[in-house]
Amino acid sequence: MVERTRDRVKAFLGDPEPSRSSVDFVSGTTEGLRGVALDWLTGLLEDGDEIVVPFADHQANLSPWLEAREALARRGIRVRVLEMPRQAGSGDYDTDALAALVGPRTRFVALTHVHHVYGGDMNVQRVREAVGPDAVICLDAAQSVGHLPVSVADLDVDFVVFSGHKTMALPGIGAVWSRQARGPRFAPGGWDGTPNTVGIASLAAALDWLDGAGVARIDRWCAGLAARLTEALGALPAFEVLGCQLSLADDSPVRRRSSIVAFRHERIDSGDLGFILYSHGFMVRSDGHCQAGAEPRDGSVRVSLHVYNTLEEVDALVAVLREW
Repeated sequence: MVERTRDRVKAFLGDPEPSRSSVDFVSGTTEGLRGVALDWLTGLLEDGDEIVVPFADHQANLSPWLEAREALARRGIRVRVLEMPRQAGSGDYDTDALAALVGPRTRFVALTHVHHVYGGDMNVQRVREAVGPDAVICLDAAQSVGHLPVSVADLDVDFVVFSGHKTMALPGIGAVWSRQARGPRFAPGGWDGTPNTVGIASLAAALDWLDGAGVARIDRWCAGLAARLTEALGALPAFEVLGCQLSLADDSPVRRRSSIVAFRHERIDSGDLGFILYSHGFMVRSDGHCQAGAEPRDGSVRVSLHVYNTLEEVDALVAVLREW
């Protein structure tokens, strides 16, 4: 069953070369990214190499790469960590600035597929064009796998890491898909021990369910709910919706946000607003969302939508916000 689930993950990700790639089970995205950093990246880099990492994405997609740099420094290997350029205010990667930043010693790039606060697609294909064909790309897909179609045939990345609990599996399971094409072969360090067979079984069942429902249909539904919520918030003058403002309009010239909408009120603290919504039966998150570099004043309310949410729920949430 464990081995079949490895194949199941490859099929779900549209793996064009399943005989070459690998799937390793982990507890979730955080452990998976740290495994890539400490078990693989430290064996790839040499003195003077550079890596590009996001300083404003989830903390789990920053700390492991800094930890790898420190581990290499203890061995006398100096690695430059470059900050992924961003467009001011939108949260999007600035691929023009990135193309000017990278050079022949840029060996590795860490990316996020869908931002966990701004909800936007981070245009992975454009990043690949900017960094060239040789750099290794590791993708944090925690907010995309199970929410929208993820095809490694279309995304020229080397690692895809995601958590099972965001794909409707049980907590405590996740996966690292590795293309095994650039650099040494990826294999988690240490002794594997007993696998989380219950979690693995739940992941297989969840992927079967998602395939049956149709991930493209789920994507369209969630994008529609997010558009309905953002347009309603845009009509309330006291609220600010975070992220690329072009993605908020119904006739947006850029890709709509996937399933995440984060917002602030100009006077009500986000923590208080989250408590108010909870008292009306809405389960939202209201803090800094583990965003690297976030200050307490950067807190926001995040609504995470999925296939089980309805138009009526979105309208009811907006009605509470309008009252306040």
